[in-house]
Amino acid sequence: MGAILQSLGRTVTAGVVLLIIIIVVVGAVTGSWIPVDQSIWWAFFFRWLHVLSGVMWIGLLWYFNFVQTPSMPKIPDEHKPAITKVIAPAALFWFRWAALSTVVTGLILASMNGYIWQALLLQKGVYAIGLGMWMGLIMAFNVWFIIWPNQKKVLGLVEAAADAKAAAGKLAGRASRINTLLSIPLLFCMVAQQNGGL
Repeated sequence: MGAILQSLGRTVTAGVVLLIIIIVVVGAVTGSWIPVDQSIWWAFFFRWLHVLSGVMWIGLLWYFNFVQTPSMPKIPDEHKPAITKVIAPAALFWFRWAALSTVVTGLILASMNGYIWQALLLQKGVYAIGLGMWMGLIMAFNVWFIIWPNQKKVLGLVEAAADAKAAAGKLAGRASRINTLLSIPLLFCMVAQQNGGL
């Protein structure tokens, strides 16, 4: 077990294997298997991918806003490069691709379930999911076109003068806080659509 947990790749693989075992055992014990109807199965699969991607995205968003940003002033200057040169670039890589994956799988899911245009147009019956989709699109836009380009300046991945870095940091921070603000109603809307909460 120790060897599995020492590698992220082996840990993720073990998680997938555990999931398959759970599906088989629960299916055998209860007689309730994943639906054989391919359209139902694929919709379920994309919902799972959407949730998985969203957990990664919002988890990293909250890590940046609840942990990294408030902790930076407390870190001695000689230790800050560990964050800015190693941890933040890696976290931002997963952050932006999780954002894209969340949006893509969500749009695929909405299309498969036949409500993509009604939701995007905020039509009756799909207000909650439509609002959630629009907030998600705004947030993903912020990630790719405001946060990431400005963080590249802050982290020194692209050349920028000291005053430009400071301005970029403020802009990226503001967009990140907007995303944190939007993540709260977004998550409610996503759950509310199928559970009658809106």
